Amino acid sequence: MQSYEALRRSIDPVGVKAVAHRLGVSAALVYKWCQPPESEEPQSGGARNPLDRLQLILKISPDRSIVHWLCHEADGFFVPNPQVSPGRPDATLLARTQQLVQEFSDLLRTVTQAIEDDGKIKPHEAERIRSAWEMLKSSCECFASACEVGHFGRGI
Repeated sequence: MQSYEALRRSIDPVGVKAVAHRLGVSAALVYKWCQPPESEEPQSGGARNPLDRLQLILKISPDRSIVHWLCHEADGFFVPNPQVSPGRPDATLLARTQQLVQEFSDLLRTVTQAIEDDGKIKPHEAERIRSAWEMLKSSCECFASACEVGHFGRGI
């Protein structure tokens, strides 16, 4: 999906005029954001939409604070996609599956340890749980990506 398509899908239920009013910009500008760009060049002039501008910032800066903030505002969390090379001989399907089970077990152990002492999860314990959960999500995404590129189809 292109950025202008995502904007159009988000704006359509509310209406261009309502969005323009809330943003303090013209309806014509919002309409322009919801159309394909005249040029794919980031240096080109015109009304590049806010998503394209954010994408450019992400390309310029290695910091992902914007992404984390947006995900938080959308009641979610950011988990980056792993880099998976199709020819990477680092694991077999069974070994990767066992790794996922182990990481899930680690998450459960972290939760159990947090609640065992007093029946409550304190803020620092919640941080450890979050960390274990983020690790598991990242590993699951890596596994799914490896499957999608056919990594486990070779030699099995």
